[in-house]
Amino acid sequence: MCLLCDDEKAYAAYMNYLDAMARQGKVADPDKAVDAVLDQLEAADKARPKQQDDPANDKTLSPFFCSPIEK
Repeated sequence: MCLLCDDEKAYAAYMNYLDAMARQGKVADPDKAVDAVLDQLEAADKARPKQQDDPANDKTLSPFFCSPIEK
């Protein structure tokens, strides 16, 4: 559980998952719940489009960045 306590979104998703399982009348296995929540968060992160101001897309930070050569 320590993994999720540091991340507010992950903790909220975990609690929502447990609530959903309780509403269905099922008892959630904590290990499976953590895996399911982390999978959901990863899928949501991959589905979100990269922003233009994302540091990973900022080529000016690289010392090896050159403008393309046009012929």
